[in-house]
Amino acid sequence: MGTVAGIEAGALTARARALAVLRIRSTALAVALLPAAAAVVLLAGSATGSVGGSQDQGWTALRWVVTGGALLVLLLAAAVAAVVVRARPALTPTVAIVEETAPDLYRLVRDLAERLEVPAPSAIALTPDCDSWLEDRTHPAHAQRREHRDRGALAVEEPRSARGAPGPASGADRIVDRPDRRVPQAPVLVIGSPFLWWMRVAELRALLAPVVAGTGPSVHPDIASARRFVRGLDAAVAVAAQGGEPSSGPAPALVAVVRRPAFAFVGWVARLLLRGCRDHAAEMERAVAAAASERARTVDYGLRIVAQEQVGLAYAGWDRLLTRVALPAWRMGRWPSRLDAGVVSALTELSRRDRLAEGFTSRLSERPACDLLEEPGVIDEATSLLAARLFHGGPPEPGPDWSPVDWSAYPEEVVDRKWRQEAARLNRLLDEREDTHDLVGAARAPVPVSAPAPPTLARVMDRLTATAADPADAPDGGAPGLAARLSVEVAHEEAAATRAYGQGPAAGAEGAAGGSGGDPWIDDFAPAFPLQPPRTGRELLADHVTAMVCCAAVDTAGAAPGLDWLDGPALLVDGRRRADLAHPVLSLVEDGDDGPLRAWLGEVGIRPEKPVRLV
Repeated sequence: MGTVAGIEAGALTARARALAVLRIRSTALAVALLPAAAAVVLLAGSATGSVGGSQDQGWTALRWVVTGGALLVLLLAAAVAAVVVRARPALTPTVAIVEETAPDLYRLVRDLAERLEVPAPSAIALTPDCDSWLEDRTHPAHAQRREHRDRGALAVEEPRSARGAPGPASGADRIVDRPDRRVPQAPVLVIGSPFLWWMRVAELRALLAPVVAGTGPSVHPDIASARRFVRGLDAAVAVAAQGGEPSSGPAPALVAVVRRPAFAFVGWVARLLLRGCRDHAAEMERAVAAAASERARTVDYGLRIVAQEQVGLAYAGWDRLLTRVALPAWRMGRWPSRLDAGVVSALTELSRRDRLAEGFTSRLSERPACDLLEEPGVIDEATSLLAARLFHGGPPEPGPDWSPVDWSAYPEEVVDRKWRQEAARLNRLLDEREDTHDLVGAARAPVPVSAPAPPTLARVMDRLTATAADPADAPDGGAPGLAARLSVEVAHEEAAATRAYGQGPAAGAEGAAGGSGGDPWIDDFAPAFPLQPPRTGRELLADHVTAMVCCAAVDTAGAAPGLDWLDGPALLVDGRRRADLAHPVLSLVEDGDDGPLRAWLGEVGIRPEKPVRLV
């Protein structure tokens, strides 16, 4: 009884707030029509002779002023309304899941919606993130890109109350039968892909229960209209901030002069209305969430507590996997094609190290949620490519400079190659420094420039310790200068890769504004949200010195590149990971003290005077 009362209270509050938002829309329309109403009254009064006379110059001027002002206000209101209606709301990049590829997953969601007595989601999509939500994709601007998703719509009937026929409905499901209103389409269910691979089937069902329960309020006409209005205002603000679509024609400068103030006015009006709706919209969404959560209490409530614990664990492992394991590969033009499968290994390792899960082995024996997919490997590859595009940027399809990599090949094709590339870059900059030093000396005493020295670890250590001992001996600033040059070199290489990919924040902004990319997986929208801030010069120098040490270890001490699921590239000595290299390298880079590093090299058996193999 308490659950029903809670659902009713939440639904009534949500509808009341939705009506408040709609009243703001009606008030804005009334304000726009008020001058027109005044003009109609004056014109009608003049025609009937009840207001002023036909020869009265004062009333004539007033009628012209009011009529002209009314026409101007109507024109401005029509322009604002056109931008609000036509502006395309933001659409989350996802991987569409059609029913043919995941019948068991659709069946689970269908059964869950039936138990909750709410409409089923219109489709299912995956996102490379640890979150799940409902997303409205019914805007006309999304119609063409929604065609391929319609094949995966859930074939279930709407609640009888939604069709106006008698039937049990309460709270968020009670829809008023109005002939001038059509029932809104149910939203798309977006599921975080790490959940499918990490969670068990029962845990996923419990986790999705409150999300699916939100489809009830989503199809309520008042709530749907209020949400549509707020989303339209938000999209209009974004369009106004961009100044509309790029202008073209014989006089783009003149067009720009007209467009800027026009879109500035549209943005001002949209922001004004958003401020008025903000509190009501926030309260409406809170009430909807509360009603959905209350309704979901009847489905696997106890198991949901366990599922929420797994959400935190999944987020921790997913974040480490992206920043420590995937990011080094992305920077090299390779993208791991099984990120979701990798999150299971990462979380297994995290649980083993930190002992976060009791009875972990018995839990893994249960059926994973990814078994609900017919071809989990294909879906995993699609979400892995989407993750690479979202968090790093890259072309929409694999190619020579943007190819997938399996986990079994990761140590050889990513870790070893990364070390060799960074070692080669460091030695190239050292050669340039030595050439510069020799050329400065040649101005005093002409001598031939010596050939580049062999790439050895000893050379790197000697140079960093020498410049630390006598900074005047380093014409380009010693270690700080080398770090700065590394920053410039890496920035140039990343900029060249971004231009080659045709991606990055600029391309993402174009996609958000409605640019076409022709990629159905992510709805023509491929922004880049960097996972980490740019590395400093000191961090780059430490990474390159570490790479040089690892190359020397592989070439002279029989070590091997490896993969740590939580820390990324790893150096394996006698089959065991050596994680104690960071402190000796930092001592050399920051203090010019090579003592700790030389002691570490002697312990491992690395010969720093031997040349290393570069790419």
